[in-house]
Amino acid sequence: MGINWNFMPVADVNTNPANPVIGVRSFGENADLVADHVAAYVGAQQSEGVLTSAKHFPGHGDTETDSHLGLPSVGFDRETLEEVHLKPFQAAIDAGADSIMTAHIVVEVIDDELPATLSPAVLTGLLREDMGFDGLVITDGMGMRAISDRWGTG
Repeated sequence: MGINWNFMPVADVNTNPANPVIGVRSFGENADLVADHVAAYVGAQQSEGVLTSAKHFPGHGDTETDSHLGLPSVGFDRETLEEVHLKPFQAAIDAGADSIMTAHIVVEVIDDELPATLSPAVLTGLLREDMGFDGLVITDGMGMRAISDRWGTG
């Protein structure tokens, strides 16, 4: 069909050494470094006609649960969210990322009940309104147990 779409870059800042899922997929544990690499990745891919998708919004780097197996939750404050975990996503948005992939994680400071994938407060409030993203929002796999065990795949 002529569509080249890479579900990358990983924009997660890997701040939790106990994180079982992000690890070396992240550009690192420094938010500024990750943001710089994410912006460069987005620009390079898109300059070659490849669609990008920065993931896993709003950041899967501080979790201790693999969302393939359960529902992670993060309890940091709003300042940590903005200064660390959102910084690479804002860099991706500013670089013109085509899409953002959501994370199946509960970000308690924004919505303490629904994971980001299902949360209007995260997707509309935070991503669209606060951060100014007007591109395509896609989900991580809906068959992952963080979603399927609680809400099903339908």
